[in-house]
Amino acid sequence: MKIMIKPFIITLIICFGYTYKIQAQEIYKYEASVENPYGLPNPNMPDQLLDFSLLIGECDCQSIRRIDQNTWGEVVSMIWKFKYIMNGMAIQDETFSEDGRYAGSIRQFVADSSRWYVHYYNSQLSTSLLSVWEGNKSKEGNIILYKDQISPNGMEGNYKITFSEISKKGFNWRGEWVTKDESIIYPTWKISCKKKILKQTNKN
Repeated sequence: MKIMIKPFIITLIICFGYTYKIQAQEIYKYEASVENPYGLPNPNMPDQLLDFSLLIGECDCQSIRRIDQNTWGEVVSMIWKFKYIMNGMAIQDETFSEDGRYAGSIRQFVADSSRWYVHYYNSQLSTSLLSVWEGNKSKEGNIILYKDQISPNGMEGNYKITFSEISKKGFNWRGEWVTKDESIIYPTWKISCKKKILKQTNKN
């Protein structure tokens, strides 16, 4: 009798495991996979989730920061990756710079406020409270985000981030301090990116 039970139990476990795997694949089908290494957008999310759709993937980028009012630093090469996370309900991006700087952010669109909220973190500064930018995609097709920031001389303003020239081939990024009415604009950081071509896996 014991000899008959063991194969039955083993078969039952295998069937249960296979069923669970199939169910999990169906439930989490928008997560990153071999077929879709950067995940997929969840269709249950607002259409605005697709604002970043052309950025999804990996780009080779050139970054340059302002040193002072009259001087820009040297160009630094970096890799910038975007992917869908949380089963396609949000977007995460990561940057890897040749100068040893690493950073990333979690991007969520909140339907109640109809705005993007971007939580930023980096390897240079550990903090218990992440910086947050918020904004939307403009009619011109740029993604524009703002965060309150006081200038070194105490003037109220924002740090403004703009994604522009967005296409399948890449995009440009600009960071600048601006007054509340944007009558004063002071660029501090520029990045230009070209999309890498994802190599197809040969299944034959």
